[in-house]
Amino acid sequence: MIYEKCRDILLQECELIQNAVIVQDKIRQAVTDREWAIFEDHLSAMNSIEIKMEDLENEREKLFTVFKTLVHEQSFSETLDDKGKFYALVSILPENQRNDLTSIYRSLKFEAIKLRMANDALFTYITEVKATLKEFFDLAFPERGGKMYTKEGTHFSNDMRSMVLNRSF
Repeated sequence: MIYEKCRDILLQECELIQNAVIVQDKIRQAVTDREWAIFEDHLSAMNSIEIKMEDLENEREKLFTVFKTLVHEQSFSETLDDKGKFYALVSILPENQRNDLTSIYRSLKFEAIKLRMANDALFTYITEVKATLKEFFDLAFPERGGKMYTKEGTHFSNDMRSMVLNRSF
């Protein structure tokens, strides 16, 4: 029963991560194409995936708790992280089940790494665009001195959220 439940959870997590990779690519494309309405839709989809993933992670934690009480194994310590708990669980399974679960777990980790790389690439792109805009405005409007101030006289960051720029000069 533990094997089937763990396998089911891992497969669902793999599917969600794969969906998140697809949505992340759509988010990147929407940002590149400046399609902000579509961008918002994709962010909502990503939030939905995040909520489902959180539910599955909670289910997996419950499974580890059930496993611990069933086995009364000393190697299943409270100080173990998720990876350690997972490997403690699969270590007592028959070899074919152990191989199946570790294979699914590795593919889940691989998909998570792909998602992290996509996030990092998008973040780098946005950071570069922001830096380019800042440099442009520093050169185009040197009187700003690179600083903006609020009505109260405190320094305001150069994030350009409220600035409108006409496309023709």
